[in-house]
Amino acid sequence: MKSAVGKIFNAMLLLLAFITAVSTVSADKQTYIVHMDKTKITDTYNSLVDSKPWHQAVLDSLADVSSQEELEATPPELLYSYETAFSGFAAKLSGKQLELLKKMDGFVSAVPNKMLSLHTTRSPLFLGLQGKKGLWGSSDILSDVIIGVVDSGIWPEHVSFRDHGLPPVPKRWRGACEKGTRFSPSNCNRKLIGARYFYGGNLASGGSINGTEEYLSARDASGHGTHTASTAAGDVVEHANLYGLANGSAAGMRYTARIAAYKVCWPGCSSVDILMAIVKAIEDGVDVLTLSLGSTTAAEPYYQDYLAIASYYAVKRGIFVAFSAGNSGPGDYTAVNTAPWIMTVAASTMDRSFPAIVKLGNGQTFEGSYLYTTGKTLKSLPIVYGKSAGASGAEYCGPGSLNPKLVKGKLVICEQGVVRQTEMGLGVKQAGGAGMLIMTPLGEDPPTAVHVLPAAMLGALASEAVLKYVNTTKGPTASIVFKATTYGSRAPKVATFSSRGPNLAGPDVIKPDVTAPGVNILAAWPAETSPSTLKSDKRRVLFNIMSGTSMSCPHVSGIAALIKSKHKDWSPAAIKSALMTTAYTMDNRGKPIEDLAIDDLASPFAFGSGHVDPIKASNPGLIYDITAEDYLLYLCSLKYNESQISLFEDGFECPKKATMQPGDLNYPSFAVNFDLKAQNVTFTYKRTVTNVGIPRSTYKVSVELETPEEVYVIVKPKVLSFKKLNEKLSYKVSFIGPSRKKMAASASAGSLVWVSGNYRVRSSIAVTWL
Repeated sequence: MKSAVGKIFNAMLLLLAFITAVSTVSADKQTYIVHMDKTKITDTYNSLVDSKPWHQAVLDSLADVSSQEELEATPPELLYSYETAFSGFAAKLSGKQLELLKKMDGFVSAVPNKMLSLHTTRSPLFLGLQGKKGLWGSSDILSDVIIGVVDSGIWPEHVSFRDHGLPPVPKRWRGACEKGTRFSPSNCNRKLIGARYFYGGNLASGGSINGTEEYLSARDASGHGTHTASTAAGDVVEHANLYGLANGSAAGMRYTARIAAYKVCWPGCSSVDILMAIVKAIEDGVDVLTLSLGSTTAAEPYYQDYLAIASYYAVKRGIFVAFSAGNSGPGDYTAVNTAPWIMTVAASTMDRSFPAIVKLGNGQTFEGSYLYTTGKTLKSLPIVYGKSAGASGAEYCGPGSLNPKLVKGKLVICEQGVVRQTEMGLGVKQAGGAGMLIMTPLGEDPPTAVHVLPAAMLGALASEAVLKYVNTTKGPTASIVFKATTYGSRAPKVATFSSRGPNLAGPDVIKPDVTAPGVNILAAWPAETSPSTLKSDKRRVLFNIMSGTSMSCPHVSGIAALIKSKHKDWSPAAIKSALMTTAYTMDNRGKPIEDLAIDDLASPFAFGSGHVDPIKASNPGLIYDITAEDYLLYLCSLKYNESQISLFEDGFECPKKATMQPGDLNYPSFAVNFDLKAQNVTFTYKRTVTNVGIPRSTYKVSVELETPEEVYVIVKPKVLSFKKLNEKLSYKVSFIGPSRKKMAASASAGSLVWVSGNYRVRSSIAVTWL
């Protein structure tokens, strides 16, 4: 009996159960994701394939004890149960109930549920994808790849999701098109092959779903999910634009891929619901997962991050997983979703802009950006700002802060940072303002939003100059000319908002991994949602322009699907390696990529290995592959204990004489951390590369570092000679620290490159003194 149970449980991938209490729960209850040791299952239930009876028994037992001690009047209710390798459930528990659960046989750990937030005509061409050439011209593009989009849902009728010319749905697909509000199975087709929705965790955490503003189904009300889905895999649509801006052919990176939508954001996104969505996506049979969401706080240890845990199981099943790095930049340690098996994506600009020329009354001119009707001109108008525009808080243009008598017919200055951009514009319009100038405190070339009145966003330097003019001039004035879409701007540049490393949860792995287009991206939009998302805005559009790492993430997911089409036997780590080692660090002017936050060169902690290059990534020469066991050994090197490791793999034991250090993970980049007080310290790491280029080939190593006088790098051997495809060869690289102590924390960047003919296999290096 025990062996049969072992086979059954070994075949499981991830186990989840959602539990909530009835309406009369105590005020101190909170939702937890609970890990249980499945080996503790009682004889009564160990012969069952379905673990739901055991889960119910555990909860009933907990409820009985609670009742006897008069702790709670209402027992928890089991809502869902799924069978996978991870054994656990989610429950809404009071503090006392949690303490009782901790005493029960089989309890391992409990982590509170977290509410997370949601973090293209030009981008395919900018990435080298066009027409029927290159990757888009390959016969491999017609092969079936399924991209799972975990987001706010999808608008199924959009032209980007038509299925013209697509063959029948792959027989391996096990998903479903769930019925709900204004959504039925008939809304799916050969393009949109699956649609599910999850909201139990959201409700258990005190959230609610307003039926007049949301759809209790996979239908998208916010627009975010529709936008990201079409960016990854939307069909080719001619003459796509927003009010004439960005006009061209819109297409997803892997425009023939199938889409499976998993709605988890209402608009808040519960980690409990996201975890359930990942579980179902794995079971359904997706090939790629894209998640443009995450925490707005610092990265947590991986054993406390259930999105990292669930993603591990997906990667173990051969699913490529990409997450957005977050929009909390430009501060250090702001990147989230940083587990090494995840592709963490930063955001950067393209060579397209929407210029708004602001001319002050003193003759000074500044270029900002806008998203409004093209060709409009706002003639010279009086400027009002702060006290000259209204009451306290008028500088932020918050609700009710602007005085119509002071604002009517004027150009209003609004400072960014307190009120959402579109809401500032609405406030100005309602007060009778003729237009708006938005000041930003950080970065140049900031992204703007779709406004309900003429508005221009200015960078930090221009904002400073404008405010100086306004504060020192009697009767300040300005005009705005909104120009047509322009191309040829210096790009890419890392966006100010893009979250930065170092990696707080694992400092020996550089995060983010790469950057991709994430500023002013045009993509599909729901038919019944305004482009500003304001309720009072009655405008409707087919495509909308948005910015964020939410937009850069699906670019990479779609490119990963392209590579998977060409290399069907590659692991997620192999695809990730190809994307990282072929990423470029020079812009379209032949200069190093800049960081808009500092008006200087970008570091690996801003853009990882560089900007993705899908063409080169499809033929990288060498790859750094990583197995599921390699990731577990890496967790061992982080000194995770047995119960923490069991969250990822039940029964896995770290080697008693383990010699692996975190930096030994076969990652395609190097993060080297020296102690400020140490001297003459050497770190030596091992890497193994696999030949996927030319059967007989020789690679020579080249190392570049910004501060070679402070860190000496030795690579052995310096030459790798391959005799056949898929042959693996290893090398060691030593980083030797300075002979003197450092006086202050600092960082240095560089690269290790293996060169053979046209192949340049580049690994980014980040050296930090802490």
